[in-house]
Amino acid sequence: METFYSLYPAVKHTHLTFIFLSVVFFVTRFVLHMRKSPIMDKKFVKVAPHVIDTFLLLSGLILCFMIKQYPFVDEWMTEKLIAVLAYIGLGVMALKGNRNNLFKIFAFLGAIGWLILAARLAHFKQVVLMG
Repeated sequence: METFYSLYPAVKHTHLTFIFLSVVFFVTRFVLHMRKSPIMDKKFVKVAPHVIDTFLLLSGLILCFMIKQYPFVDEWMTEKLIAVLAYIGLGVMALKGNRNNLFKIFAFLGAIGWLILAARLAHFKQVVLMG
């Protein structure tokens, strides 16, 4: 079991890498979507974010077990889960549907705001909204 915990730095850096890739893909896809770019129809652009986000989720779950802190047990982790779900929801609104561009821009900015909250919670491990 000791070797499992010795992998913590590698898992953490892997998780951070997937966060970076996920955010870069989200911002890039939003810009392409707003420009109505035909690149959005490419298979890679449609599939890659799902693959990245799957590995992001898996690395996050592994980190939860490594640090022994879990949503609905530890307040900061519960709040981070809520922030991530809000980020996903607003991200979907920003990239999908037939809403007007102003709505999509506000959804995009809201998603980024929730992402910043999730990053703050991960760094400081202190609740903001539930505290």
